[in-house]
Amino acid sequence: MAIYRDRYILDGLDEIPPDMLRDLDIAYDLCQTLKDTSPCEMCGNCCHQPFITVRDEEVESVAQVAGTDAVSFMFQYLTRDNEEGKWLFRHTNPCAFLDDDNRCRIWKGRPEICNEFPYMVSMFMSRVYLSIVNEGHDILPDLEYMDDTWPCTKIIKERIPGLIEEARIKRRSML
Repeated sequence: MAIYRDRYILDGLDEIPPDMLRDLDIAYDLCQTLKDTSPCEMCGNCCHQPFITVRDEEVESVAQVAGTDAVSFMFQYLTRDNEEGKWLFRHTNPCAFLDDDNRCRIWKGRPEICNEFPYMVSMFMSRVYLSIVNEGHDILPDLEYMDDTWPCTKIIKERIPGLIEEARIKRRSML
């Protein structure tokens, strides 16, 4: 199984071909641009997602920010996903660390998935990649899973067609 940037699992591939790696980099850069230019509006909606993951290497640091030791943190806040072996927050509707004012109590040490949502998660990034490599494909129908009441969804849907076109131009210049 191939892994892109040490976190995106590409099932069905033993290694990433150079052309695909180039295109993944273009998609990644586009998603990173969206993330960097669209600061969190603290709406708290992402804190209600059912699968908030904590990577093994994050458990200790997240526990520290939460004010507890790693073992207590795991027993109180985490559960193992039996299929993939990932740590998941037990309470996600809302997350146990979301205050009434939509502020995260572990913001400075929150898990990577929280920092990257929704711009850098694999579901979105894979759709961006497919739209870049498939000229003429309209990405907007692929984003119907996104909640239109969220501020970030509005930003994405307004900006993504133009960003996809810019990425396609960049890709064509590299071929």
